[in-house]
Amino acid sequence: MKYYLFFILLGGIFFVSPNQFAFSQSSDEAQVFVMEIRSEIDARTSHYVNLALEEAEDLDADYIVIDMDTYGGALYDADDIRTRMLEYEKPVYVFINKDAASAGALISIACDSIYMAPGASIGAATVVNGGTGEAAPDKYQSYMRGIMRSTAEASGRDPQIAEAMVDESIKIDSISEEGEVITFSTSEAIKYGYCEAQVSSIDELLARAGVENYQLTTFETSTVDQIISFFLNPVISGLLILVIIGGLYFELQTPGVGFPILASFVALTLYLTPYYLSGLAANWEIAALFLGVALIALEVFVIPGFGVAGISGIILVAGSLMLVMLNNNNFDFFFVDFSEITQALATILAGFFGGVLLMFFGGVRLTNTEFFQRVALQGTQSSTEGYTSNFKVGSFVGKEGEAYTILRPSGKIMIDDELLDAYTQGDYINQGERVVVVSDEGSSLRVKLVRDVQPQA
Repeated sequence: MKYYLFFILLGGIFFVSPNQFAFSQSSDEAQVFVMEIRSEIDARTSHYVNLALEEAEDLDADYIVIDMDTYGGALYDADDIRTRMLEYEKPVYVFINKDAASAGALISIACDSIYMAPGASIGAATVVNGGTGEAAPDKYQSYMRGIMRSTAEASGRDPQIAEAMVDESIKIDSISEEGEVITFSTSEAIKYGYCEAQVSSIDELLARAGVENYQLTTFETSTVDQIISFFLNPVISGLLILVIIGGLYFELQTPGVGFPILASFVALTLYLTPYYLSGLAANWEIAALFLGVALIALEVFVIPGFGVAGISGIILVAGSLMLVMLNNNNFDFFFVDFSEITQALATILAGFFGGVLLMFFGGVRLTNTEFFQRVALQGTQSSTEGYTSNFKVGSFVGKEGEAYTILRPSGKIMIDDELLDAYTQGDYINQGERVVVVSDEGSSLRVKLVRDVQPQA
């Protein structure tokens, strides 16, 4: 037993993370954690910030520094990040290098201290339409004015200036004229209390803030997050949709093989998971996708013909796959760039048409490959050669029965009060119609309508 304890303790020593080990060896050093916001603010940025703050908490970082250069982005995601900054217990500094416009300005104001590089700017926080670039309706401007004001108040800055960064109708003597929103340069931001100092690097920022003898840790996304980013690529998403459709088709063509439906399931998982983890896929969008799949399955296996359920299912599947890719807020596409919508639509259409082409031109070639012939049964296992099925005793060929369910093309039939699996050669047989067994190889009976059987001379 003592040897087991020894190895457990030894494993604990060697598997401790490098950051934890370094901290234990240099507990007198301040821990400074740096994250970068250098792209458009969206759900992926919010996810990135959450991951970064979680790691900072694990490291017990003393200071957080945001290295920022952004022209803004989605208001809702910026608001989430702003809230995290205001609620974070340790000091949060932002280094604006070079721009903090719109949503970037909101996040910057939420930080405890703002430092700016030479030639940097902050402001211009008017809410605009993601597709046209035009100013948003007043309800959005009012919301932005409110959170800019409250954020400035919480961080000890002039709330009227924060509002004037949004609303061009607000005039502040000696600062802004009516008809223009405020955008501060570095020197102007220092003059009016929206910047602590001009710095050229994070090291200079920390020196200005009085942080000495520190250990700097820059946040880097994990391998898992890099994989997630890879699968968020629209080209990869289109290929996954192709695999989803192709897998379902080939499974229906060769039921029981298993690997096509497995490939389809894996592709669906790889499609949904990255979008869900990055905050783009909402629960209701995923629920709509599975509802659409259920409606299609209902149409194929239960309801005769192809009507409302099938069409509704296709619309739900295609629509939800597209919505998953877009950063909409419950069908509110105001902040979604039009190029993102067209890109998502093109990805979905490419995946669907690619799947259709795969069905028509790749089906025969796939079934003739050596790999497919290894995993799929190509020959007929006849009962005359000794092959039998466990579900029945004796032959049913020539026996008549009744369709217990609709056969489209598979279903259940009743012969001599025994319920059996059956299928047709693609024909539809309604419930209650008389059928005759024409073949009983395998685990399911092949049947025809009694009226379709030709009399023998």
